[in-house]
Amino acid sequence: MTPNPLARSTVLVVDDHPDTLQLLIDALEDAGVTVLIATDGASALRQITHLVPDLILLDAVMPGMDGFETCRALKTGVAANVPVIFMTGLEDTGHIVKGLDAGGIDYLTKPIAPDELLARMRVHLARAREAQGARAALDVSGRTMLAADARGRIKWATPQAQQVLTKLAGGGSHALPGAPELPPQVHAWLSRGAVAQNDSIVVAARDLKIRFRLLSRLDDDEILLVIQQAEPGEIERIGVNKLESRLGLTSREAQVLYWLSNGKANRDIADILGISYRTVDKHLEHLFAKIGVESRSSAVAAAVRILGE
Repeated sequence: MTPNPLARSTVLVVDDHPDTLQLLIDALEDAGVTVLIATDGASALRQITHLVPDLILLDAVMPGMDGFETCRALKTGVAANVPVIFMTGLEDTGHIVKGLDAGGIDYLTKPIAPDELLARMRVHLARAREAQGARAALDVSGRTMLAADARGRIKWATPQAQQVLTKLAGGGSHALPGAPELPPQVHAWLSRGAVAQNDSIVVAARDLKIRFRLLSRLDDDEILLVIQQAEPGEIERIGVNKLESRLGLTSREAQVLYWLSNGKANRDIADILGISYRTVDKHLEHLFAKIGVESRSSAVAAAVRILGE
């Protein structure tokens, strides 16, 4: 017999309308759910510091801190992975989208139909528990992984992934739940939507060189990434390949331009590449002509623009 995901669940109901609260309390308690109540956003945030619920039912329009602001605050703390279902008497699509953008997973329009509410809750609670089990397994295995959506919002991350993200952002070695964010380069990479399985991007920051590899992409709301240490010289190879293909340069010209964009003088570039100072000058002359610039600064600007994509 399939277990009922509602049984022994704890749900936080956030609504300032007594009639709606009573309707929800009756329906949820009849289904075996433990009900927590908050009548405004601030109360909801205080409530979850004592007990994190399995699911949150959240009114979109409340005085003071509205439901959208409350949801965003919930998603940056201990309730980051708790599914939020918005409730609204507004059938305006803009409010529905706003709720989903704030971190909600679903919405119901008032007046609430108890049967529909319970049906949707069963689905979301079952999915949340499956995800929680997967996260726990990954945490135990020590894997450095995270799930994000196409807008760059992190849905969950193993402790190891949180530490890497915090270091990339310039923080310490320990992350607060929900605090780390994807580097802008990774966010832009995902938002383009053309990323395929096992595609990757390397990010360099604060002496770190980290590879983000796409493990799976179910849709724009479920993108699983693996985080790995990039191999020595990988950043340089990727940059040189970009310049070579985008600007129509030879491999050596691309290498010269890459190091030029990294602030190296001609003699330094000659030492790095094992060629003469005059050869570097000759390569610069050729690549200036190919990309249509007349100065080092213009060449560097063109290279930086491409390397930043």
